[in-house]
Amino acid sequence: MRSSRDRLIHLHRCRGISRRTLRKIIYHDPTLNNIYLLSSTQISQQYLLPSKNATLLFSDLHSETILQQIKRDIARYPVITIVDESYPPVLKTIKDPPLVLYTLGNRSLLTYTPAISVIGTRNPSTEAKRKVDLLVKPLLLMDWLIVSGMAKGIDSFSHIAALENMGKTIAVLGSGFHHIYPKQNTSLFKQIAEKGLVLSEYPPDTPAKRYHFPERNRIISGLSFGTLVIEATEKSGTLITVDQALDQGREVYAVPGSPLIPQTKGCHKMIQDGAKLVHNAEDILEDWESIGINLMQPIK
Repeated sequence: MRSSRDRLIHLHRCRGISRRTLRKIIYHDPTLNNIYLLSSTQISQQYLLPSKNATLLFSDLHSETILQQIKRDIARYPVITIVDESYPPVLKTIKDPPLVLYTLGNRSLLTYTPAISVIGTRNPSTEAKRKVDLLVKPLLLMDWLIVSGMAKGIDSFSHIAALENMGKTIAVLGSGFHHIYPKQNTSLFKQIAEKGLVLSEYPPDTPAKRYHFPERNRIISGLSFGTLVIEATEKSGTLITVDQALDQGREVYAVPGSPLIPQTKGCHKMIQDGAKLVHNAEDILEDWESIGINLMQPIK
């Protein structure tokens, strides 16, 4: 008989339900056993799902094909669930921790400290790489872990800096492992998988979708003591990660720059709103020494 953990991985793969609905199912059925005994009509009524969604969920719950896909996938990409002892404690402190994570690489990095997320615009200025080197390289030389999202621009610069300096890095994807986004980062994906860790909340065959990226941002910030914004425009998607970090009680750092270029305007706005202005890595190190030890406290 399959365990509740197996059923969680299965339900996570099913169509027709959101993360919110899955949490609702877990709340009412902690062993995740009863859901398999319900008809699609009963599922629709009990969990207030549209009949179309309930039909999809019922079909997938009883699909041998999906079970075989899961078996193949977890043999290649080890899965960590929220019920596992190896699940990173720091993620349990956020409001919406991922229930299932697919992994590729060094899973011990999930509990490594100190860690900082480094993020920013996909269209950086000509100075951006120098900014990354100035702020991130000293942290890498002090054995810090760099977490980012493997997007083009600042994310890529941050991962590359870690790899070039034989440092530690985690990439959190907004797609499954079989749909690398952007495609130009396929080589970077392979390098991080070999020398660091790649994570995804999405099953391997899941293509990238626009809404995935705001969702994955909570994991990027959640794994870290703080979030460092290298560059961001006023309406940058980076601001979503910053909001997630603030909601999680994490520190937010922003790098100032010339007011003449759009890539710094988002950082200036963050600083006006209370983000900590940083000129160098020492500014971050001072904060870590004073408050980093409190990272594991749950967010109220």
